[in-house]
Parts: sequence; C-alpha cells; structure tokens
Amino acid sequence: MSTDISIADIVVHLHPDNAAECKGRRVEEGLRTHDGVVSVHFNEEDHPHAVVVAYNPKATSSDALLAEIRKCDKEAVMAGI
Repeated sequence: MSTDISIADIVVHLHPDNAAECKGRRVEEGLRTHDGVVSVHFNEEDHPHAVVVAYNPKATSSDALLAEIRKCDKEAVMAGI
C-alpha cells in the first residue's frame, strides 16, 4: 500500500488595500480548516500581498481555497505555481 501524498502549491495575491486586514489569523485560520491544507505562508519581505498555500489536491481544491480567501478579500486572484 502506497502512503505517498500529492502536494500542490498555489499563490494567491491579495488586493493591497485588503492585505493587512486579511493576513494572519483571518486567512490562515480559515485555510487551515480545510482538510488537505499542509501549510499557509505569507512572505512579508519579498511579496507582502501574496500567500502561498501547499495542499493535497486529493483532499481539497484550489477553487475551494480561493473561495476561502475571498471571504476576506473579494478581489483576491490566484496566480498558481
């Protein structure tokens, strides 16, 4: 029996006007409620308006994760990796 897990990454860009409000607990906690989310990462120094999400595509989808982020920022857009 294989125990391999597929991992996919997406990058979602937040609108600069909403980024500060949506960072941290609000977006991270919402994303972490989804089965299959492995990590949520903001890089303040290099990309202050972006969040990278690593997830198992067999457990959730990029569309579901984007929908979660859009609960805070309706203008968020997925860039992908």
